[in-house]
Amino acid sequence: MNVDLPGDSIFERSVSLPASAAAAFAWHEAPGALERLTPPWEKVRVVARSGTGLQTGARVTLENRLGPFRLRWEAEHRDYVPGRLFRDVALRGPFARWDHRHEFTDLVGGGCELRDRIAYALPGGAAGRLFGGAWVREKLRALFAYRQAVTRDDLRFAQDHAGAPALRVLVTGASGLVGRALVPFLQTQGHTVVRLVRHAPRGPDEVFWNPEAGEAGLDLEAAGEFDAVVHLAGAGIADARWTPARKRLIRESRVAGTRLLAEALAAKARPPRVVVGGSAIGYYGGGGEAWLDEQSPAGAGFLAGVTQAWEQAWAPLDAAGTRRVYLRTGVVLSPAGGALAKMLTPFRLGLGGPAGTGDQWWSWISIDDLVGAIGHALSTPGVRGPLNAVAPVPVTSRDFAHGLGKVLGRPAILPLPASVLRLALGELADEALLASQRVRPGVLRESGYRFRHENLADALRHLLGRVA
Repeated sequence: MNVDLPGDSIFERSVSLPASAAAAFAWHEAPGALERLTPPWEKVRVVARSGTGLQTGARVTLENRLGPFRLRWEAEHRDYVPGRLFRDVALRGPFARWDHRHEFTDLVGGGCELRDRIAYALPGGAAGRLFGGAWVREKLRALFAYRQAVTRDDLRFAQDHAGAPALRVLVTGASGLVGRALVPFLQTQGHTVVRLVRHAPRGPDEVFWNPEAGEAGLDLEAAGEFDAVVHLAGAGIADARWTPARKRLIRESRVAGTRLLAEALAAKARPPRVVVGGSAIGYYGGGGEAWLDEQSPAGAGFLAGVTQAWEQAWAPLDAAGTRRVYLRTGVVLSPAGGALAKMLTPFRLGLGGPAGTGDQWWSWISIDDLVGAIGHALSTPGVRGPLNAVAPVPVTSRDFAHGLGKVLGRPAILPLPASVLRLALGELADEALLASQRVRPGVLRESGYRFRHENLADALRHLLGRVA
């Protein structure tokens, strides 16, 4: 029931979902749902949980970092009605009051409506409403536009892959940018995830490995049986200037780690049905104006050599009958890390612009479509071999800069000359920023994957909370 109090502000937003109320409710109850609903522009982590799922009395504690400040939220679930309703009531946090009602209603003809209704009050009474009311309302509009879009698109993905079996998936690199988004996505799709981690395991869903130690650093018996592997681990390509030592680390963290994992998987009595291994469109080298697809030949350069060796490192699985997918990823867009995160500060200050001449093609993919592509590869038996994980509409560096500037409401006219980039980054500049790679997602398209974000503007608005 609604329990509005005098002075409450009310925020409401509804969305039609491509699933029954029962299925949409079950998605919210799945492990990982809260993480899926947390926007990538927010620095939020789950600190503690108690009770059972969304049932009345269960609690969750969140920590939200705002610059140097850390804010704690503690919320309790109430009014649990399976398939129809639950509420979140804040017990402590930055709001004087917060009561969030989630209501699911089946629609005539199929699907359901999700209605989010929040009754809230800011601290400070009338002064709080005067000075913070408009800002909070705009934050809520962005938050719930994001949450409802993710819910809708994840349920559509589940509908597109109905009938695919639930898998037990071993994931490496789960703490990285892609892994942090992938794990909750797989969980909300009904899969069970076991992480290979570099620290002491904190629970039964973690298994320790140390690839630098060779065979002694990986004991897959502790992981039990699993159906699939997603291998994402590797030193960051653009995290530091490419010194000889850094290049050696980039190569060895990928090639040696992959071969170690492949050998351990091949030795199992029941090898996994499918592995999805990380790779990159650097495989193709520079392509100029030409379109590149999965049949295009390998290019030249450091990244091309690394990615070729990376994919070939799965050779120990040749005799195991395991289906293999090589995820040739473009520029991954997320404000939580990677290239976009590094661009945001200068662009917000009006200091952004194209790299070099701006004529080179950049093939990009939103973080949501990347985890969707991985889930699609796991669940689609006909997908094997190289898979270009890029959006259908690549853009030039100039168009990327102008698109980001427009979404942020800032000019983006200050170019970064190639000479300056080479001075700052060396070889990395030529292969990562100045190379032209116009890549087509042929396998994804032909195998029926439906993109969430085909054009750059839509992706950036979604990822940055810029509601149109």
